[in-house]
Amino acid sequence: MDGIPAQKGYPSYQKGVPDFPSTICASLNDEVIHGIPSDRVHLKNGDVISIDMVALKNGYNGDAARTFIVGKSSQEAERLVKITQKAFFEGIKYAKPGFRIGDISNAIGEFVEKNGFSVVKEFQGHGIGKEMHEDPGIPNYGRPGRGPRIEKGMTLAIEPMVIAGKPDIYELDDGWTIVTEDRKLVSTL
Repeated sequence: MDGIPAQKGYPSYQKGVPDFPSTICASLNDEVIHGIPSDRVHLKNGDVISIDMVALKNGYNGDAARTFIVGKSSQEAERLVKITQKAFFEGIKYAKPGFRIGDISNAIGEFVEKNGFSVVKEFQGHGIGKEMHEDPGIPNYGRPGRGPRIEKGMTLAIEPMVIAGKPDIYELDDGWTIVTEDRKLVSTL
């Protein structure tokens, strides 16, 4: 099995169809999400890589993704990563009681598009807790004042997925990796 093996005592995949064959997602350049690590792929100067991982502790899930630039990169790549980070914080402003999921979604989408990038529409952030993916879903676009109201105690995985080109994506034959149709760079958080 290609990829990074799990540590002893931990599962080496996420259940799915097919099962995810690694312990982390490592999405490179035009890979939006669910990139499968491979010892046949060597990072090079200017690559953009998003690492996404889950931790399970005391029966609760945690989910985090970060994008890194390898060595020296283009100004476009640096700007893409910076806008993705700022979009996350734009959304976080509304992740408090009294606001709605649509307020988070709208803040992210509007900020990204205002800066000349696109958001992925087919995948989204989510509630998280005893299960990895819980309600509510948190799209990276939407209308303010819509959707479930944020309540005290909610745990949310807000996940901006930002593309340097058009928002069109497709799934590779591995059954997991999602890439941009125009092969433009992606940054996730």
